[in-house]
Amino acid sequence: MLGDKGYDANALRALLTSRGTTPIIPNKTCRKIALPFDADAYKQRNVIERMFCRLKDFRRVATRYDKLARNFLAAVCIAAAVIWWVD
Repeated sequence: MLGDKGYDANALRALLTSRGTTPIIPNKTCRKIALPFDADAYKQRNVIERMFCRLKDFRRVATRYDKLARNFLAAVCIAAAVIWWVD
């Protein structure tokens, strides 16, 4: 699980580990004992955040005017195609 520094808690890390999930959460600056995390995988998180930001540039996607999930999915697919086409 990729998470921000706000999710750096021992209880959450223990829960994720008990479920078989590898937490990729950077350490808070106030943590006394630094725990290891995969910095390269964490850097890829930014790519996903930028993608959601670009999708939210489309008002229909950001405000979710559609009542049906299939219509919303269609709007997201069209927005993604336009983003891919323009870039």
